[in-house]
Amino acid sequence: MGVLRGWQREGVALQLHPGDLGWFWRFGAEQTAAATRVWQRDGEIVAVGMLDEPDWLRMAIAPEAQRDEELARQIVEDVPGVLIDGKVTVETPMGALVQDLLFKEGWTADKPWIPLHRSLAGSVPDPGMRVDVIGSEEGHERAEVQRASFDGSTFTTARWFAMADGEPYADARCLVVRNDIGESVAAATVWSAGEGRPGYIEPMGVHRMHRGRGYGTAMVLACARALQEMGASSVYTCTPAFNVGAVATYQAAGLQPLPEIRAQNREV
Repeated sequence: MGVLRGWQREGVALQLHPGDLGWFWRFGAEQTAAATRVWQRDGEIVAVGMLDEPDWLRMAIAPEAQRDEELARQIVEDVPGVLIDGKVTVETPMGALVQDLLFKEGWTADKPWIPLHRSLAGSVPDPGMRVDVIGSEEGHERAEVQRASFDGSTFTTARWFAMADGEPYADARCLVVRNDIGESVAAATVWSAGEGRPGYIEPMGVHRMHRGRGYGTAMVLACARALQEMGASSVYTCTPAFNVGAVATYQAAGLQPLPEIRAQNREV
């Protein structure tokens, strides 16, 4: 976690964030550790991977090693042994040498994702709605909104507690937006990587019964303000390019799209 925090820098390609491990921690510390891979050289970690799914490896690479040929070749050699058999996907920082080598090995570009980013150097508008920071007494509300926002979500109160008990959550907050009668209508978790580093929204959702009323924009503004209070230099998130509604919501809150990113996949 400490290494990942140190790799989050302005001007460096977006990659696996401490918040990604923090969100995965909802499955417990042991399962998070089992899903994590590290590459070391001379006793130092130079790359970190997380199996978001058995067929999907998301990676971070030390900024100074992203064009390192020895490391890139080692990752390409190791990836088939990390993932299950079948069609698999690897997500690495855009511009890293490992992407070039994967293409040479027959990997192809996956569907595009859109990163969105906002500097927190200036003031962030008030969301204009009631926003609460979720504690242990309201963990069930955070879980309920998550399930009502994402089809197939398995997020439960027990998993919220597992996440909140995890080491990464020391740099995180869960937020909810409430409507005029106090109902939780949108929720998000924000993850700091430390003072002066980019903060991350993962995940953010609006209850399916309350969409189209500006709650998503209010939620994103609340996330930006929370990360600003925590000392983050900027806020960012990523969403599939086909999710035009999500892209519009983030843009309405002042996040600007960056060049699309693509993972790589193939049969192994």
